[in-house]
Amino acid sequence: MSQPAPLMPHATAAWLVDNTALSFEQIAEFCGLHMLEVQAMADDLTSSKYTGRDPVRSGELTMDEIEKGQADPAYKLRMHKIPVTSNRTKGPRYTPVSKRQDKPDGIAWILRNHPEVSDAQVGKLIGTTRNTIAAIRDRSHWNIANITPKDPVTLGLCSQRELDAIVAKAAKKAGITDDGQGDQRLTDDRQALIDELRAEREAASRASSEAAQEAEVARWLEAKRAAEREAGES
Repeated sequence: MSQPAPLMPHATAAWLVDNTALSFEQIAEFCGLHMLEVQAMADDLTSSKYTGRDPVRSGELTMDEIEKGQADPAYKLRMHKIPVTSNRTKGPRYTPVSKRQDKPDGIAWILRNHPEVSDAQVGKLIGTTRNTIAAIRDRSHWNIANITPKDPVTLGLCSQRELDAIVAKAAKKAGITDDGQGDQRLTDDRQALIDELRAEREAASRASSEAAQEAEVARWLEAKRAAEREAGES
């Protein structure tokens, strides 16, 4: 059975590319990514760069393991500590706070370009309610004047694969056949991969920044409580 991927595979791969002499194949296999994704990071093919996540500091790798991999390109890295993950429960997709303001633009884009997609599918893909979708469709949304249709993949609200899967499913149900005049992005797998990497990098960078801010607030609150306890005891 294959081992699980690191908690933040793209950020971990970026750190390994920048800080080790491991091969692209070794990094890709350890992080559960395609080798082309790792090569794209090394070649800086995307407009933004991931904030690297040190797997040694997180306990997922040891320096001894990295040194073994650097000495033998055929060596497969073994995870030292399996990351703790939380299983996603049923319900709306979680969207980071920094992305929630982009949801109406993404919804409007799908309604305009793929009317065959049902409200339920849009809600599941974007993580929104049917009332919001209906308000944008009939232009009764409170902020309709400022809503501009934008590709939800570019906004980082979903991946290209998720969008393609839902569009294909809706088209099949509606009896729509491909006439060869569809979205030209689908004919260029390399560009689609680069676009998805760009969106994922930006999302990972924002998530890392938000996590750092939350940790800083938590440390401040703990220090404040400790000071209050000391003051009360004196």
